[in-house]
Amino acid sequence: MALRKNPMSPARLEANRRNAQKSTGPRTARGKSQSRLNSLRSGGRSRLYGDLLLALANAPPCAVARTARAALTPAQAAHPLFAQLVEIFRQAEIGTALRFRRPRPPRDS
Repeated sequence: MALRKNPMSPARLEANRRNAQKSTGPRTARGKSQSRLNSLRSGGRSRLYGDLLLALANAPPCAVARTARAALTPAQAAHPLFAQLVEIFRQAEIGTALRFRRPRPPRDS
């Protein structure tokens, strides 16, 4: 049981409601279109990022670069978030190829 009563006075609650009505997001068409682009800053939750992630995860062996080129436009490929994801998969592909390569037979001297 709380020892103090609700610290929010009715006047404070009303002030909070008024302020909340002021901050409901962009109202103009320009503001709304700009806010749609905010996800490109991080973009980790965008549909394109998810689609690219699945495409790269399901890419056939040695086809990460080809899959990325097919899935992204040049502008999207230049975006740091997408470029980083492609690079991670490319490095994993290289590491896997090195781990599973066949050893060369010894040379006869």
